[in-house]
Amino acid sequence: MTAERSRLNLRDLLSETAVALTARPARTVLTALGTILGVGALVTTLGLAKTAGNQIVSRFNELEATEVVVSAQSTGFGDNTRSLNVIPWDAQSRLERLNGVTAAGTVSAVDVGDDLARSVPVVDPQGQTEFQIPVMAASPGLFGAVRASLFTGRYFDQGHEDRADPVAVLGPAAAQRLNVTRVDNLPVIFVGDEAFAVVGILADTARRPDLLGAIIIPNQAARDRFELGGVESVEIDVAVGAAELIGAQAPTALAPNNPDQLRVAVPPSPRRVRSDVEGDVNALFLALGGVSLLVGAIGIANVTLVSVLERTGEIGLRRALGATRRHIALQFLTESVALGALAGVLGTSLGVLAVVAVSATREWSPVLDSWLPFAAPVLGAVIGLVAGTYPAWKASSTEPIAALRGVA
Repeated sequence: MTAERSRLNLRDLLSETAVALTARPARTVLTALGTILGVGALVTTLGLAKTAGNQIVSRFNELEATEVVVSAQSTGFGDNTRSLNVIPWDAQSRLERLNGVTAAGTVSAVDVGDDLARSVPVVDPQGQTEFQIPVMAASPGLFGAVRASLFTGRYFDQGHEDRADPVAVLGPAAAQRLNVTRVDNLPVIFVGDEAFAVVGILADTARRPDLLGAIIIPNQAARDRFELGGVESVEIDVAVGAAELIGAQAPTALAPNNPDQLRVAVPPSPRRVRSDVEGDVNALFLALGGVSLLVGAIGIANVTLVSVLERTGEIGLRRALGATRRHIALQFLTESVALGALAGVLGTSLGVLAVVAVSATREWSPVLDSWLPFAAPVLGAVIGLVAGTYPAWKASSTEPIAALRGVA
């Protein structure tokens, strides 16, 4: 038994495997191609999913991540729906005292009935001079909270609010319809019979696009002239990472006796978004990688089985010279495992290069789990092990007499 074992030591086994794989290099490469593509697809998929998830976190939409909106709960159904007046008029000052709030402002739609807006004191019957333009009431902090920018003029301030001054800021669409292009001559617009001096025209807003087509007036002016009953919602701009904290504190700050009557919209967590992206990408491409691996395993099994049939005489000669079934099985199994491991290494390299290439074209920072480059070759070896099990058993079960007779 000791003599038989010494005939096929580890060195001899690896030498025989190397000779078998290099004897026909073209067939070896073609056999390994399926596994190379499968492992490469898996590495590419996992790498791109990790990179995309990290990219979303690093470039997560800061605008959405820093916006918190508080609104009043509604009661009733259909046309009888109304909002509870639980948001106080001094909501802006209350929220600005919270740590993490960079800007806050109230906003409400003003019911002006059938009143139309115009920029001339007298209606011209020969042409259209009156328009139905929405009127919004706001506190001065709203412009900072929605990150508005000015085309010309200025915003109304707390002084205008406290005095209920009849001033207005126009969205660009509203200014165009009213033919107001400058404010240095203090143009006046009319909403019904109420006159408002235009102090500014917006260029754009990062949030609340409905303001771009509206006439924006101070809260107190809307209360005095149009009997505005309450605040509809509050826009809050917070520091990065403070959204969840402010979302939890805002209801208590605004309505300490009825915090449950306020509805708070808080942006989703960037970590959850990253996890969702990774999950979606993995689910989409792992199936493709799995199919490629299956094809690779079938290819290795098929070629190894063909190799067994081609080398029947060699197997018979080895058995006749004293090789045991275990030696024959171990030799063919080692060849298939080595082929799978080689394919795993090449597939891993291909996948890493693909991740780096895609990241470079998109100007991303490639991110790859540290264990992946080491686990992928092991996966290739396991595929080779599974694929070579049956051919190795087939080779080991060959009787030496029958093998040599078949050759003769």
